[in-house]
Amino acid sequence: MGLVNWGRPTDRSMAKGMAALLAGAAAIALGMPAAKAQQATQPPADQQTDQAKKTDEKPAGGSTLLDKILVISRTGETAIQSLASASHVDREQLDRRMATTPNEMLLGVPGVAVQADARRVSSSINIRGLQDFGRVAVIVDGARQDFQRSDHGTQSTFYVDPELIKSVDVIRGPVANTYGSGAIGGVVFFDTKDAEDFLKPEESWAASVTGRYESNGKGWTTSASGAYRFNENWDVLGNIVYRDYGDYKNGGGDTVAGTGFDVLSGLLKTTIRPSENSELKLGWIGSSDGWTETSSGVPANDVDLKSNTFTARYNITDDAKSWLDLHINASYNKTNLDLKTLVPQNRFDPSTGLPVVLPAGSLSTFDVGTTGIDIWNTSRFEAAGIAHELTYGGDWVGDDVETGGTAGGDSFYTPSGKRNVSGAYIQDKLTWEWIEIIAGLRYDSYSLKDSDHETSGDRLSPRITVGVSPFESAGLAGLQFYGTYAEGYRSPSLTETLISGNHPAGVTFPFLPNPNLKPETGKTVEFGVNYKQNDILEAGDALRLKAAYFNNNVEDYIDGVTLSAFDPTSGCPFGPGIPICFQYQNFAKAKINGFELESVYDAGWSFAGLSASIINGHTVSYEGERADLATIPSSQVTAQLGLRFLEDKLTVGGEVQYNGKPRGNPVAKDYTLVNAFASYQATDNLKVDFRADNLFDVKYTNPLNGSTTAVLYEPGVTLKLAATMRFGG
Repeated sequence: MGLVNWGRPTDRSMAKGMAALLAGAAAIALGMPAAKAQQATQPPADQQTDQAKKTDEKPAGGSTLLDKILVISRTGETAIQSLASASHVDREQLDRRMATTPNEMLLGVPGVAVQADARRVSSSINIRGLQDFGRVAVIVDGARQDFQRSDHGTQSTFYVDPELIKSVDVIRGPVANTYGSGAIGGVVFFDTKDAEDFLKPEESWAASVTGRYESNGKGWTTSASGAYRFNENWDVLGNIVYRDYGDYKNGGGDTVAGTGFDVLSGLLKTTIRPSENSELKLGWIGSSDGWTETSSGVPANDVDLKSNTFTARYNITDDAKSWLDLHINASYNKTNLDLKTLVPQNRFDPSTGLPVVLPAGSLSTFDVGTTGIDIWNTSRFEAAGIAHELTYGGDWVGDDVETGGTAGGDSFYTPSGKRNVSGAYIQDKLTWEWIEIIAGLRYDSYSLKDSDHETSGDRLSPRITVGVSPFESAGLAGLQFYGTYAEGYRSPSLTETLISGNHPAGVTFPFLPNPNLKPETGKTVEFGVNYKQNDILEAGDALRLKAAYFNNNVEDYIDGVTLSAFDPTSGCPFGPGIPICFQYQNFAKAKINGFELESVYDAGWSFAGLSASIINGHTVSYEGERADLATIPSSQVTAQLGLRFLEDKLTVGGEVQYNGKPRGNPVAKDYTLVNAFASYQATDNLKVDFRADNLFDVKYTNPLNGSTTAVLYEPGVTLKLAATMRFGG
């Protein structure tokens, strides 16, 4: 299948828009005047981390996002240095977006979409058309977020307040397999704020208060932060955030019931430096959320959620001992969700399928605890003129799921049980003149069980990447090409394997468990280009560009299927409801391919960005039948332009994002969003921010919500105004 079906009208318009925007980017990248020649060769391995740190320093024209060191990187790389599809969203970008939800934090990151449905505080991240059940590893300060609840909307969700986050790293594809098992789609790493990010060098303490109002839903956000530096080797930071939002209105002016929420979130984090070369970070992140779920526009359930994450991260690096760059991460995350019915509800008994009435006040509980350990070390050395960065380590994640409550409650359909996933890996990054090679091998194993079933499996997954920087001429010295083949391995989840019972409402039919599910294996081929150049149009400016084409074959892909009771080979029994069954089954494969682009230009007084992603995908059954993949997101082109005035105290700008309908989606349409932003640092202690989202009040829906029972329209025009007061001494 080609990358795009050029014969379709929506794809032709998409192609024209893409061509114009990409031609502009190419003109900037290739039509620039000659700049000073740069060495294309890589420094010795033991100097690369230092070089990465230097690139993070702000040049005369301002630093670009792709020059920031990836927190998730295990070899101290920046995004532009990475031979992979990697993106970084920094604090400046997050402040500019004034995010209320994770979806807003990840605006314009190529290949990434967020499904949130009406429960805006809960989100599921989609990378390259893959999401749910661990296909995308969502990590907060090193802690895996594995909460899952069976429903028509999002399945695997996480809870983190954007106000607590200082940066987000994204790595797309199974090249991320050094960051944990199962991430065949990729990894999203949220790094929370530290005291050293808040305190000025001369301060021992600081505090700030932020108040923000949003017009759509008449929402208020209040945030208070405080930091204290005991000495140069010990500091602490605390942050508390409260949000109170009503139901928002969509672009048609209609109120979307059930979208209001109130949430209290907090962060406590301390950093201790036992020696010059070591650091220990201890942290807690928590939230207490509440919202109302609706059915046919009528309040049906009251939801209360509490999430607590505890993390400990230790690293020791000794410049005098190039073999030592050790990291030890330990974490525990516990999420408790209580669902209480507000009115009597007509249901079907999950065991018998017979009609029952679920009384008002009935309670269903979902408790998921995730424990994780991640240990790795990087040794740097040189042999026969070739620099090596040898990274080796292992990780373990254990999920403990307990659900319960009133018979006939929703928790019945999210099975209780335990799952253990572990892995070990070794990866060597070799650098010789203008050639770079990354070779890696990962071993994964898993086991899951409940009171009646137990299953397990294991596999080896390789990765090989070759990058070349062959040019030395002034305009091409920063040009690098790479190719990758990587595999990843995802074990079935508890729900996919063990779900059972009868559909609870509307109509009834059985859910069938499938303890014989095979694990998924992602096999990705990717070709990419990195380009970086300084002093292009004027002294001190910078251009950074990353682009990639990928083709991912996910073998034994798992998805839900409907079986007919009239087919004697289906295993679907006749019951009291309609003659069908639902079961998670393996497909021969899911084939997904696409193109991604991310570029940033910064001249200090102005900045611009252009990102794009086109993704197509379908499943293929073992009989060769092909079907559109429901989790394919919109193709997107996002452009950003900003200007800085008054010695960078005032920033104004805007964003335009075009979204093209994915093929086969029954509810999606093409749409374009326009946003505007401004921030003014009035004094050292007062900052004012303004933002307008969906400026032209477009009525649109997220295509990832197309599988839900009712079309959910996203917020219409939303104006945001915030002020932050800061004190320190």
